[in-house]
Amino acid sequence: MTSRSSPAMTLTEMADAVLRTADGRAKTALSHRYAALWRASREDGATPIEVGTITPPDFPARPNKPELLSPRDVPKRKPGTPEGRIAMLHAIAHIELNAVDLHWDLIARFSHVPFPIGFYDDWVRAAYEESKHFNLLCDRLEAFDSHYGALPAHAGMWQAAEETADDLMGRLAVVPMVLEARGLDVTPGMIKLFQQAKDKDTVAALDVIYAEEVGHVSYGSKWFHFLCGRDNVDPKPLFHALVRTYFHGALKPPFNDEKRAEAGIPPDFYWPLID
Repeated sequence: MTSRSSPAMTLTEMADAVLRTADGRAKTALSHRYAALWRASREDGATPIEVGTITPPDFPARPNKPELLSPRDVPKRKPGTPEGRIAMLHAIAHIELNAVDLHWDLIARFSHVPFPIGFYDDWVRAAYEESKHFNLLCDRLEAFDSHYGALPAHAGMWQAAEETADDLMGRLAVVPMVLEARGLDVTPGMIKLFQQAKDKDTVAALDVIYAEEVGHVSYGSKWFHFLCGRDNVDPKPLFHALVRTYFHGALKPPFNDEKRAEAGIPPDFYWPLID
């Protein structure tokens, strides 16, 4: 991989390299490296990196573990127990690793769509932060003598990416504006569980994740509305139609209305979609 890591690579080649790296720690290290190269290229006087175009893999490379199971087959553990808290950290780590790939895939798969350079700035930053989140969670798992891959995980995490591979608006609607927005709803409850367990280090990690996920949801809303404005389309009915097409199931309250609003998603976008 060293021979391909120079700034002469295009951004989409970098994205493709991350997607084709299987090991979680190696994937996130490469993600951080390329994000740093991109940020450096955006400084005044720096040599710019071309965005380029590429055909990314249909499915990102993954380690042999965790075993991926149907959601109904993933064992349920009580969150109030040490084993349950480890399982929760493992599940979140799995989500964050998928998020790393989702953001790099967004860059690679839709690079043919004309965008201001800020689009790439946002999603490179999101991929960088998701990589950090994965590593924070792996550190906490290892502190409990566990590791990512020690437990089975949800096999459906990439389904939204597969179904929106040819629909950028659908991808923005479902991934950041629904799936990541759901993280804003549930993370405060997870933080409370670890506070009750007096696990300050995990609380600190989740606080970082919670704060930064607001930005990722906001990027989805920002660029969804940008495309709607450019195409002179009313964003709200389009969002409803796309979510009903690509999101399997209804949205379920309670919603974190405050953080969703901070991310640019008003209540009339999601309340009409509840079960």
